[in-house]
Amino acid sequence: MLDALEAETGHKFELKTSDTIPKFEASFMAAEPDFAYMNPYHAVMARRGAGYIPLVRSKDSLSGILVVRSDSAIRELAELRGSTIAYPAPNAFGASLYMRALLGERFKIPTEATYVQTHVNAYRAVIRNDNPAAGGIRSTLEREPAEVRDKLRVLYETPATASHPVAAHPRVSAATRTAVRAALLKLAKTEAGNKMLDAVSLDGVVEADYAKDYAPLEALRLERFVVQPK
Repeated sequence: MLDALEAETGHKFELKTSDTIPKFEASFMAAEPDFAYMNPYHAVMARRGAGYIPLVRSKDSLSGILVVRSDSAIRELAELRGSTIAYPAPNAFGASLYMRALLGERFKIPTEATYVQTHVNAYRAVIRNDNPAAGGIRSTLEREPAEVRDKLRVLYETPATASHPVAAHPRVSAATRTAVRAALLKLAKTEAGNKMLDAVSLDGVVEADYAKDYAPLEALRLERFVVQPK
């Protein structure tokens, strides 16, 4: 995908990855990347912290899921009262932050959290019986092998929100931001481009708008559940 962006925009891109979500958060809060692909509440954090500007997002909405073993006797959220739930990281939006807020504030179900760094680890913690439930999102569960999916059952799904945006730091010129946005939208108009985008969870790309897509999350006051990166 980056090769396609380079060919379309004339700019050069270097891919940087973080092996954990907390390290990624620390990176964008320190304004290190010029462009970043982040979760919806990260978009709020990044806007407040460094002024990042969302460019595009998937047209599909995002919802968090809470999974249990497929053979678990647990059928209701209330049965998790007092349990320790596995989450990928404190501020993984659908998989952790939003889920913890809903369990505690909406459903009044006290639980404990353990953070296991990735969605992959969270799902496997349930399969191994380390934890009775784990937070995730539909897309990461669907990317798991069938032998993993078959061992898990979705117990609860959160209300939907706008999906992860690709955002740019404001030091990136308006002309460059416009060119990158246009190139990604152009990719979404071809079969080959859509395959590239789908491979990085950006299927069905549409233009993102902070005020419409992410500012409403500010009203949820999720900062009460945010763990600041160290």
